[in-house]
Amino acid sequence: MRLLILLSLLFISCNKENTTEQLTPTAYRITKSIAYNNVNVTVVIDKPAINEVDVLLVFHGTVIDDSNLLTAANNTLDKFKGILNRTDMMIVSVAYPQENVLLGDNIVQGEAALLWLKNKANQELGITVKKVFLGGHSQGGYMVTRLNTMHPTNGVIANAPGPLNLVYRCQLEENGQVQSGAVCTKLKNTYGTTTTNPNAYFQRSLLNFSNGFKSDILFVQGLNDSPIQMYSWPTFKQEVLNCTNCQNKQFVEIVGGEHGALFDSPIAKTEFNNFINSH
Repeated sequence: MRLLILLSLLFISCNKENTTEQLTPTAYRITKSIAYNNVNVTVVIDKPAINEVDVLLVFHGTVIDDSNLLTAANNTLDKFKGILNRTDMMIVSVAYPQENVLLGDNIVQGEAALLWLKNKANQELGITVKKVFLGGHSQGGYMVTRLNTMHPTNGVIANAPGPLNLVYRCQLEENGQVQSGAVCTKLKNTYGTTTTNPNAYFQRSLLNFSNGFKSDILFVQGLNDSPIQMYSWPTFKQEVLNCTNCQNKQFVEIVGGEHGALFDSPIAKTEFNNFINSH
């Protein structure tokens, strides 16, 4: 009888230890296919060893071939993680498609990732999402700026967001002043030239999304970026500053900074962390 009691106690003790082990928060990095409202997209999730987390949802820049999306998503996650001065935030990087869609149409995958994070991540990952921030670089900055006109978050950071002005950019390609690229070529095949149909190009430009921001936003721009970016940057900045239906907007311009100023400049990194930690 005594042996049976001892065995029973040992069994209960082991079960308690196993239960405790299962409930202990773990850190991991995984690639996961998610869906929201029948829109599917792949994300890379980097989670710290806690289950109640603030989250930074990040978006990569332009990728010509969708076979490189996961590489871009992982690289962008690493870049944002490298400048973040907190180790208690979960970072989710969105591998949104580009190869077979017109620029701007992939906002549906970006929106799906944000809404999944807000509404389904808790249950699917067994966590509690607290604050949600958006971060994007280049075309990823375009994505988060547009998302900020659609859904509120705790704050948005956009580095070198663009394309700012597709009419100007694609017209340069049409005139042979710069090398042709996939973005403008696909638009031309769909809408004709910028001369015959400029409005179609403007509607997809970030200049068309310079108001109605639902959350505070930080823009970082290196002033030694490409001539195409800098041609329209002053106009975009002024339109955002003139916005009367936006939440707070902040600009950090880095003298001598290039396209990756957010990740290269100590000033930009400090402002990035100040923005997140103050929200």
